[in-house]
Amino acid sequence: MSTLILSHNDCLKHVEPAGHPERVKRLEKVLDVLKLSIFNDLTWKEAPLAKKEQIALCHSSDYINKIEKIYTSNTPSQIDADTYFGTGSLVAAKRAVGANILAVDSVISGEFDKVFAAIRPPGHHAENSKAMGFCIFGNVAIAAKYAIEIHGLNRVAVVDFDVHHGNGTQDLLWDEPRTLFCSMHQSPLWPGSGQKDETGGFNNIINIPVDPETDGEKIKVIFNNSILPKLESFRPELLIISAGFDAHADDPLANLNLVEEDYAWITHKLCDVAEKYCNGRLVSSLEGGYNLEALAASVAAHVNVLMERSK
Repeated sequence: MSTLILSHNDCLKHVEPAGHPERVKRLEKVLDVLKLSIFNDLTWKEAPLAKKEQIALCHSSDYINKIEKIYTSNTPSQIDADTYFGTGSLVAAKRAVGANILAVDSVISGEFDKVFAAIRPPGHHAENSKAMGFCIFGNVAIAAKYAIEIHGLNRVAVVDFDVHHGNGTQDLLWDEPRTLFCSMHQSPLWPGSGQKDETGGFNNIINIPVDPETDGEKIKVIFNNSILPKLESFRPELLIISAGFDAHADDPLANLNLVEEDYAWITHKLCDVAEKYCNGRLVSSLEGGYNLEALAASVAAHVNVLMERSK
């Protein structure tokens, strides 16, 4: 069984102002590396447009209508201190959600067991009624809710190893007892949330703040001692990854010291969990990563493991 890559050229039409770190070139670099000959065995499909009712699994009608109104105005807007909305942004954001929806469908049907959504804008900072931190819709949170509400799963785990706390995913899954959200992130660092005492409405939120300058060896200890036991206890039926690669030592927006080999190690560990409890089913969705070379190399390491571990 091959690994599935989901993407769409519309994701390149979400254009930020010059100098913005979440730029089109990020996804172009990711797509370029995944088209190298070593990845010839990947299967590629285009991400569909998410439907309004799918987005509404996590976002309020007022918020969705607000975003659609900005789109119909055909006027580029700043919708958050760090988030910009241009003429191509709504379609890109719908493709990002749609990729995650199709990813869930693909692993639950058994057509694929490992899927990587190469999309933008990212999603883990978007809250119920608020765009934030380059994110418009909560891609992975919507995927988790979709797996529960549409496919009838009872235990869906989301693991976020982006260097920034996934405040949006936390907000969207806070009161959902059928989910487990685990975030390992640098602290102190924007957005400032993600402390250990933020545990969700049903003790379903696990936050692991990590000190600046932490390296891969320390991350492995933290992962083994804090993340993996929670996943083992939860016994997920589906594992979703918020795959941010900005904890890399070369990333300009943070101060952790991971390298590509560390991302490969983490991916192997999460594949172990997926194989033990989820019949191998694992969905990974691109979040951050702002040094282009480090991002491409880290995605390559991550996807290479997904390919290796596909049934």
